[in-house]
Amino acid sequence: MQPSGEERAREDRDTGWWVLSFVIGMSALVIATLSFAVRANGAAGPGAATAAATTEFKVQLGEFFVSPASIDVPAHTAITLHVKNTGSMVHDLKVEGLTGTTRLSPGADETIVIGPFDASTEAWCTVPGHKAAGMLMKVNVTDGATPGTDSTPSNGGVSTDSGSQNATIDPQAKPADGWTARDPVLPAASAGTVHEVSFDATETVIEVAPGVTQQMWTFNNEVPGPILRGKVGDTFRVTLTNRGTLGHSLDFHASRVAWSDEMRTIQPGESLVYEFKAEYAGAFMYHCGTAPTLHHIGNGMYGAIIIDPPDLRPVDQEFLVTQSELYLGPQGQPGDLTKMMNENFDAVVFNGYFNQYVHAPIHVDANKRYRMWVVDDGPNENSAFHIVGTIFDTLYKEGAYALQPDTSTGGAQVLDLQPAQGGFVEFSFAEDGLYPFITHKFANASKGAQGFFAVGNADTSAIGGH
Repeated sequence: MQPSGEERAREDRDTGWWVLSFVIGMSALVIATLSFAVRANGAAGPGAATAAATTEFKVQLGEFFVSPASIDVPAHTAITLHVKNTGSMVHDLKVEGLTGTTRLSPGADETIVIGPFDASTEAWCTVPGHKAAGMLMKVNVTDGATPGTDSTPSNGGVSTDSGSQNATIDPQAKPADGWTARDPVLPAASAGTVHEVSFDATETVIEVAPGVTQQMWTFNNEVPGPILRGKVGDTFRVTLTNRGTLGHSLDFHASRVAWSDEMRTIQPGESLVYEFKAEYAGAFMYHCGTAPTLHHIGNGMYGAIIIDPPDLRPVDQEFLVTQSELYLGPQGQPGDLTKMMNENFDAVVFNGYFNQYVHAPIHVDANKRYRMWVVDDGPNENSAFHIVGTIFDTLYKEGAYALQPDTSTGGAQVLDLQPAQGGFVEFSFAEDGLYPFITHKFANASKGAQGFFAVGNADTSAIGGH
């Protein structure tokens, strides 16, 4: 359902936190040092508010900090926390990610009692990605206990090593029987000049490599999201409904709309209508823009929208691939934000799956003309799209032709793209056989960004393809 006018106004004001969080990130470190501690019994006097005697604290949650970032507490004593979410997103605070507040909506507060502790520990926001973005509070136990966070919490705790339980990809593994690849064929634009589309924002477990699953954040349970296509002058009316448990949003790079309006974050159960007129041609990215945006894109909330150039020539068939990275978290869990921030990816993939078109080559014919659209959805890595065994006679990138067939007989070998860039190449195959397509950044090709065209009667048994 659409937010009311009052709710909309509040959301528009609150979205400022998203921008301010990047500006005040360093300031939060200073703010976090301010103590909000008070004596549990309200006593005053010399030495009354010593760290060892403090058992009650006011705690603020925001994007992306916990203030104070560290508290000193006495050993073997219950601690009272008055926790308020002063941010614009849903947050919580749990000791070792296990015990603490419920998920608090913006402006909500809750008082909890934690402890007693006999060793130092930590509390953090358990909303995926928020801990890695900075929402962590140290609980330092005094009165004879060893201060710091290296000791084992009294409640048994959980590991804070972000890589210790993460899933791994076996490059030799094959998909199970019944697996099907994402169809790479790009359909023609639908008839009419107004395109009505519904997107559901969800969080669902998806296989991203043979035997490897992650809780991906998706549009319509797909990674990448649905492909949209139209022409210059068309109107797109996209209804986004949040059917997940986190805040989500939309950002179409093909649009010219206010960030604070259609691109605002909506909470679970809410909807918004994102409407725009396509005024420029190109291969554009769309994605969730909710902070931390890196986590939402890196965890699957991206896709492509194609706005055809007015002079687009006919070909025998068109295809589309998006290039992106995988930053694996534990099996069946969201991707690892710390890896994303460090650009430490586990795989680079086409259309969301490791070696997808090695397992399921794209079957075509010799001496026909093909167009391959490519969008680099990142979020971090560039692309050097190349097809082994043919030459591109047409190259279109970022809204303009860099090469077209003419008397110069020029050819291109790579469509080079930075994250969020897109374009297409046109080509044909001279004879039957297997033709690999890859990113020519070979370290990434070996990490999953490869596939095959099987031309004519090509034998695919050598690559184990269908």
